[in-house]
Parts: sequence; structure tokens; C-alpha cells
Amino acid sequence: MLRPIFLVALSGAAFTVSGAGALAAEVTLKLHQFLPPQATIPSKVLQPWAEKIKADSGGRIEVELYPAMQLGGKPADLIDQVKDGVVDLSWTLLGYTPGRFPKSEAFELPFMVTTGEATSLAFQDYYEKHLKDELADYHVLAVHTHGPGLIHTIAAKPVQKLEDMQGLKLRGTSKVINQMLEAMGASPVGMPVTAVPESLSKSVIDGSVVPWEVTPAIKIAELAPNHTGFSGKSGLYTGTFIFAMNKDSYDALPDDLKKVIDANSGKELARLFGKAMDEGDIRGKDFADKAGNTTFILDDTETARWKTAGEAVTKAWIAEMDGKGLDGTTLHKDALALIEQHSQ
Repeated sequence: MLRPIFLVALSGAAFTVSGAGALAAEVTLKLHQFLPPQATIPSKVLQPWAEKIKADSGGRIEVELYPAMQLGGKPADLIDQVKDGVVDLSWTLLGYTPGRFPKSEAFELPFMVTTGEATSLAFQDYYEKHLKDELADYHVLAVHTHGPGLIHTIAAKPVQKLEDMQGLKLRGTSKVINQMLEAMGASPVGMPVTAVPESLSKSVIDGSVVPWEVTPAIKIAELAPNHTGFSGKSGLYTGTFIFAMNKDSYDALPDDLKKVIDANSGKELARLFGKAMDEGDIRGKDFADKAGNTTFILDDTETARWKTAGEAVTKAWIAEMDGKGLDGTTLHKDALALIEQHSQ
């Protein structure tokens, strides 16, 4: 019996046989994700990827896009929806399921990220070396990160020094990032990025950490017009993403269509995600500037104070990984080395 989400429809009745005896199969894959279709990744990567899959397969694979959780559930459910076959494909943030993918957290530690493209390529290499067992339940098409995350706060509470973080209610992205915010004096509030606009408008939070690229989609320029970034090549933090396919959906494809998926997976796809994030950062910053927002870039001396505060989070994470038998020191060093390699 065919699964309801993974549809294989045969042209005509059951078979269409040409003179050469060829069988034409039409496959529909449902791709579910949490952001609106106009946001950076849905519009700049997922839609073009779906179109390329259709073109490369000669029209034999159709990818249906379901943005903004249209098929139901919450963003944290996406990782299980694709694992369990509720959908065929999903793009989601690994940090939405705290503690479930501990080795991936190395990239979320403070002041690791350089650019979205370089860090995404590093994270894809790190996946190949360290995460295949952790992500064995998925047919992984690519992993990636966003560019440098910033602090965005309401008009009355700008952040210009570490002490300004004291008591701020800031939306965080994941367990590690929430730990970082707490170490820097804030009160982290966990929620998906899609909940940020309402939470800001109702004063549930004083601000959020997100990269520039997503700020237009969640009305940051309007609701949190103060933005804080840092000096140097490394940004405050990044988030880790996965673009995955259900293993049964992939395995059910004929070999030639598997090759189409394979050719549109891996390192170059990770690069596309990262590059789109970097380009989205430029658009988001320009949007905030045109709205008359204020951006603070902390100088080297002040940035060094934040890095010192972040070191305690990194040490604690290494100790936690060691306690799990995962060699946190090696994971952290490899992540740093890969980011450095791709940031040259």
C-alpha cells in the first residue's frame, strides 16, 4: 500500500508502455516548513530547489511546498513529521528539539559563526564527520546555519554594553543559545521565531536574537528597533538547520530519480542555503536602516567582555558532552577548525 503523502501515480491507467518498454512514474513530495513563503529560505532556496528537482527529473518529481506549518503542528514537530513519514521533506531548526542532537550544538556556541556561507559549509563537513549517527533517522539533503545572530530590543531598552542585558527578557533559539543569554545576564524565553511578533507586541519579551535575514518577516524593524552586533570576524551565535527527506520516501524512488535528489543534495546545497542567508542579512539590515532603526556595533574592548562571558557556556557544553561520552573538546575544536578553513 502506498503511503498517503508519498504518491506514485502512473500515467494513463496502471502502466504506459512505449515502444522501448519504458515506465513513466510521477512522484509528488510534500515539503513542510515553518516560515511564510516570502521569507529568505522559502523564496530563495526551497522554491528554486523544488523547481530544479522538477526540471532535472523531466517533470517526473513534483515538490509541493507547504509553508508556515500549513499541514499542522508546531515548528518543533517538523523533525518528527519527516522522520515518521507524515511529510516527505522538511526544513527546520535542530534547536527546536532541545538536547536531541547534542553534537550539532557545537556550532551554536558563542562567537563561532563567521558568515552564513562559510559556516554552512563547515557544518556540512562536520555532519559528514560527526553527525551521521546522530541524524541516522533521516535522509539528510543538507545541513546549514544562518549568518551572525544579533540582539534586537524594544525602543526603551537598547543594548550598548554587557550590563544592559541584565533582566532583559529575550527570545532564544535553542538550549545552548538560551544558556548563553543567561550567562550574559538576560532572562531567556524559548519560543519559535514565528511567535516573536506577537510576543513583542504584547510585551511578553523585550527583544529577540535572530540574524538580519529573518527580521523583515517577523516585523523586527517595527517592534524592536534597536540592534546590537559585535566587532571582529565572529558573530554572537548561529542556529543549525536541517533539510531532510523521509528515508522511506527516498528509498521508494527508482534509481534514476534517486540520482536527481542526490545531485541536488550535499555541499553545494549547503552553500546555497548559507549564501541565501548572507544575502538576506544585507536585505534585512537595509530594511532596518530605511526604517530609521539604530544599530550598535560594540567595539573590540566591549566585544571581548561578551566573549569572556561566553567562554563559561563553551566550557560547560564541553563538560556536558564529555559526560555523555562524546569528547566535547574534539567536537569543539573540529567545529572551530572547519569554520576557520571555510572562512579563509
